Amino acid sequence: MHHASPQGRTRKTIHHLAIVACSVVAGGSAWAGTRCDDVRSVKIDHVRIDVADDQRPGLFAAPDGQQLTDMPAFCRVHGTAQPVMGSKIGFEIWLPETGWNGKLEMFGNGGYSSKIAYSSLAEQLKRGYAVAGTDTGHQGDDPDFAAGHPEAIVDWAHRAVHETILAAKAVVVARYGETAHHAYFSGCSTGGHQAFMEAQRYPADFDGIIAGDPGHNRTHLNAGFLWQFVANRKGPGAAPIIPPAKLATVSAAVLKACRGRDGGLATDKFLMDPEACDFKPKDILCKAGDQADCLSEAEAEALERMYRGARNPKSGEAIYYAWPKGSENSGHVVKSLPGWSLYWADPSHPDKPARSNFWKIWAFDDANWDWASFDFDRDMKAVDDKLAATINAMDANLSAFRASGGKMIHYHGLADPVVPPRDSIDYFEAVQRALAKSDTASVTTSADFYRLFLAPGMEHCKGGEGPNVIDAQRALEVWVEQKTAPDRIMATKFVNDETSQGIALTRPLCPYPQQSRYDGRGNPNEATSFSCTDGHRYPDPLTAPAYRR
Repeated sequence: MHHASPQGRTRKTIHHLAIVACSVVAGGSAWAGTRCDDVRSVKIDHVRIDVADDQRPGLFAAPDGQQLTDMPAFCRVHGTAQPVMGSKIGFEIWLPETGWNGKLEMFGNGGYSSKIAYSSLAEQLKRGYAVAGTDTGHQGDDPDFAAGHPEAIVDWAHRAVHETILAAKAVVVARYGETAHHAYFSGCSTGGHQAFMEAQRYPADFDGIIAGDPGHNRTHLNAGFLWQFVANRKGPGAAPIIPPAKLATVSAAVLKACRGRDGGLATDKFLMDPEACDFKPKDILCKAGDQADCLSEAEAEALERMYRGARNPKSGEAIYYAWPKGSENSGHVVKSLPGWSLYWADPSHPDKPARSNFWKIWAFDDANWDWASFDFDRDMKAVDDKLAATINAMDANLSAFRASGGKMIHYHGLADPVVPPRDSIDYFEAVQRALAKSDTASVTTSADFYRLFLAPGMEHCKGGEGPNVIDAQRALEVWVEQKTAPDRIMATKFVNDETSQGIALTRPLCPYPQQSRYDGRGNPNEATSFSCTDGHRYPDPLTAPAYRR
């Protein structure tokens, strides 16, 4: 997989930051920095800063209209980076007026959206962090932003985050007269994809990275969505074989068949290990005509195709992973379109697959592309040949990130209906294989710089019947700043997922391949009653080598 080397530019940027720091300190201001409005004149390669304004404490109206309350006084910076012709990367950088803790944190994005996580920026700003976010080089939330703008794909894939953090580091130096002591990145979904891109392509950008439910195997993730659509249709114009309403029946049957038998408790409302669940669609076949609480023959066959995952029809090789059992009806975002049905068709156009414009614009540059013509053998290779090197974050060689001193916490919900957790497991295992083959590796595992935590019952990034609020930030900072690796991370389930209603249960998340197990005594709703013990590994990738790029 070809990666453009950032090292030359990184050295140039560090040299530039040193010059800025010296000039700022030499300016003799009382706090060895510069006023907020003077940040507008800071010189950064191919960057234009158009806003640098002091914001009063209290209510702040974010650029997207959000009303953020109880905000501290801060300096709001907005700018644009244009590293190449055709690129236009917008970014926000917020710096606390007082009480800066010496840290800089950047937050990732979701889907194909240009939306910046302003609420996350606000939360960390209140804790004393300088914070940053990017629009990923476009406006909107559909892949159609790339029509006629090929550089926007590169910006979205990896360049926007890199350009933004370089600008943010320069702005921090200008404002405070010193470099940030530590730089962190936190993202989930596409944000997790961005996190992987940073560790793989720009290993010196961040000291610590949180990568949640990453959609990093992007061409194959979209192929997986398309497979779900095709597997649930008899042909063009046909209605779904399995209606969304029956997904609740399927998930209930899965839970009944497998909970308590997969290492979890019989009282859990979620599966501890979906991969260990042996539920078969035929187990709930209707016995007397179609009913709401059972599956017809055709529905069971469609569900079985989905459980197998996307396959090459000629070779039988796995193109992408199946979604986990128990995730069929999950879906905290849009309750009317639960679980798998969020992505097995376009919610606005149920007769079309999700992400149609990815195929029309990114993959084939054909406005008349028709899903019925897609060949999972021939076309999958063509799409990978065109896009994988740019938009997939599959490089398992993290030696440069490790050498830079970087630490990464990677987590994934085991009830995720959007990105299969097996994708995360296989990437983690690929990193272990890469380390084992390295002549310079002092150990053969990634435990000293990269750990994976699987969250039973958690959906995509949040929500779900299991403990779904993960304290990864604290664990990461202790790892980076105190050199203490996390041997467990606390996860909490709040009543009705509302913090104001109190805690329902807590569980420890253990570094894969360990799993948390009930000690057999104590309150099963408290993490102290669980220990991390050896669990099952899944070392063999489901996808063929030709598809791992």
